[in-house]
Amino acid sequence: MSRYRPPRTAGTALITPEGEARMRAEFHELWHVRRPQVTQSVSEAAAQGDRSENAEYTYGKKMLREIDSRVRFLTKRLEALKVVSEKPSDPNKVYFGAWVTIEDEHGKESRYRIVGPDELDLKQGLISIDSPLARALIGKALDAEVRVQTPTGEQFVYIVAIDYP
Repeated sequence: MSRYRPPRTAGTALITPEGEARMRAEFHELWHVRRPQVTQSVSEAAAQGDRSENAEYTYGKKMLREIDSRVRFLTKRLEALKVVSEKPSDPNKVYFGAWVTIEDEHGKESRYRIVGPDELDLKQGLISIDSPLARALIGKALDAEVRVQTPTGEQFVYIVAIDYP
């Protein structure tokens, strides 16, 4: 069996200004802080002699590969992203960047913000625009009943509130 895996799709190339700032901060941290530290520790470990049995050297080289891989990804992704900072012309409909409060069939309310796939964080209530829930909500108006196809079956939710930061 081969180890080949087809490349993942990058997802929608949209991002909020906050998400872009976080990605740029991560890039800066990796490139200007962590990489020089790891490079220094690798050169110190290399100076100790035999590299084949030097765990610090081997681990440091592995860390450098991981950092370089992430930096390459961030560089390419930041070039491809489009920052969406303006509010939509109709604030009573759900669009990218909206905070949406929904109520399910059991009366339970949840609040989500529709963001790009690079910003996904369910603990903070950030859902990707590529998710089934977000796709179902996009373009819907306040007080609309929305049908969402989930892995457990079809659900209906009601849009209770729409806010734009």
